[in-house]
Amino acid sequence: MTTLKYKLITVLFLAVLLPGIASAQLGAPQDIVETTPRWSQNAVIKGESVQLALEVQIADTWHINSHEPLEDFLIPTEATFQSPEGVTLGRIYYPEAKRYKFDFSENEVAVYEGTAHIITAISVDESFTGDSVKVNGTLKYQSCNNTSCLPPSEQSFTAALPVADNSSDVEETHAGVFSGMETGGEESGTAAAASESQISGWLSERGLLITLLLVFVGGLALNLTPCVYPLIPITVSYFGGQAKGDTVKNTFVLALFYVLGMAIMYSLLGTVAALTGQMIGTALQNPLVLGFIALILVALAASMFGAYEITVPQSLASIGGKSRQGIVGSLFMGLTVGIIAAPCIGPFVLSLLIFVGDVGNPYLGFLMFFVLSLGLGLPFLILGTFSGLLSKLPRSGQWMVWVRYIFGFILIGMAIYFLEPLFSAQMYKILLGIVAFAGAFFLGIITWRRSDSTPFKILKPAVGVLFLAVGLWIVIPAGASESSPSVNWEPYSAEKISQAASANMPVIIDFYADWCIPCKELDKFTFSDPAVISQSKQFTTLKADLTQNNDPAVQRLKEEYSIRGVPTIVFLDENGEEITQLRLTGYEPPEKFLRRMDKALSSAESLTKNVSEGEEAS
Repeated sequence: MTTLKYKLITVLFLAVLLPGIASAQLGAPQDIVETTPRWSQNAVIKGESVQLALEVQIADTWHINSHEPLEDFLIPTEATFQSPEGVTLGRIYYPEAKRYKFDFSENEVAVYEGTAHIITAISVDESFTGDSVKVNGTLKYQSCNNTSCLPPSEQSFTAALPVADNSSDVEETHAGVFSGMETGGEESGTAAAASESQISGWLSERGLLITLLLVFVGGLALNLTPCVYPLIPITVSYFGGQAKGDTVKNTFVLALFYVLGMAIMYSLLGTVAALTGQMIGTALQNPLVLGFIALILVALAASMFGAYEITVPQSLASIGGKSRQGIVGSLFMGLTVGIIAAPCIGPFVLSLLIFVGDVGNPYLGFLMFFVLSLGLGLPFLILGTFSGLLSKLPRSGQWMVWVRYIFGFILIGMAIYFLEPLFSAQMYKILLGIVAFAGAFFLGIITWRRSDSTPFKILKPAVGVLFLAVGLWIVIPAGASESSPSVNWEPYSAEKISQAASANMPVIIDFYADWCIPCKELDKFTFSDPAVISQSKQFTTLKADLTQNNDPAVQRLKEEYSIRGVPTIVFLDENGEEITQLRLTGYEPPEKFLRRMDKALSSAESLTKNVSEGEEAS
């Protein structure tokens, strides 16, 4: 019994004494975390806004939990701000957390370390009577290192800023803290989205050489976009007829200039678009340009059917004689087909556009787009080189001619594909169906010969059946697709944004255009997904039509939301302010878009909680 008593006394003694010893050895929470308010200006004028950042300095080897920890039992970092009457607080923006696997946790933990900035906006009413704006606040957090955690702690802070009478008395301060982060005013977050650039992040972190390598890889990925598909048969057909009897080495040189032509055209288009702030798709989906692209494809299709052989114009051939005829022709063809690749710009190219437009350096912009285009063209360099070998294969049974017929029908189909914005949905599908059915009849029946070898007697009808199946797939769903379920979109209007804010509803805005191919992919695959439709009912969902680029209303919308290309999906919180980190440019599959929607809802819930706590505190 006595032994048990001593053990209990020892445990109680250690329970009281050890936390104090630990704090003395590890450092007090205030020594580990220091808070300093930073203003974006040295003064503020009544009726205007200013930004306030709480700079959090965290000691080496230590961290604090993020605002949204990955585990429920972890204590989140929370900042509260209290403002005087006549001063309005904006949304609180927390920094992006870093994820680590620590010794004390089985799973990854989201934390802040080093220097972190928590930013909000302060709006001063015209009726404010004070000589300075005084904002009080508290930071609640828990400090941990890799082996232990201190008890939760909090620090109070006060930030005061003079009120100026003239704009000449106001100067920007702490620009490095607030660069790339906009939180105030009616256009909250839009400038942040414009200045955020994946490319600029790479450049600052990894340097120019690694950035160019990553841009090159991004160019390779562009080969997965729909606008690049027609370049495959074009390349095969061109080099199949261009490299008669040439060696692989000579054909490689021709293919190299073909890709160089693509790179030059794409670089010029991208750089001009970036420096002028215009969307590439807008210019390249002009009806006249669409007709030009379709005409090229039809002309190439006619070549596939034997109407003529693709040759270089005599005027171009005379520039360098026969030895250079192929090179000039390949470069010219590359310049032409480069136009076809340009309309399909994805999120990566939009990031590059934003970067080039922000830096305003045409030389760096051309270099970036040139490297991107080389990545885009690498598969065609390989394809063009070995397409030349097709001319050396035996022509018995006219199999090569039959293969060219296949490419011809594909090219006609792609010509209709590019003219889609000029047709109604029903007419577009009817035309594609006609091409597919004609291909099935021609390739599977008309070209079938008793003299064909056994494999071709089987292959030709099989390809005909394949074309028939494609035609049925295009035509039959035409009636059903119109009634297929989708997100309940409403036309965009400022009034609906205000109504959503009044009802505390987050908002999704889909900026689209009729000529935008990835926009149609979003509608067909993502916005028709049952889970996305169900989740969308918790949002006000609006569509903003940017088809008519010259419309003043469209220009205002693009400027207001910093839209550089379509599709762009913007998420607004319950106050009508953009959640900038959730902005989406380009196509995204349903499962990823669902996660984006979940984050938007959790961000809105966090905002509501912060607002209610601030009201209770005041």
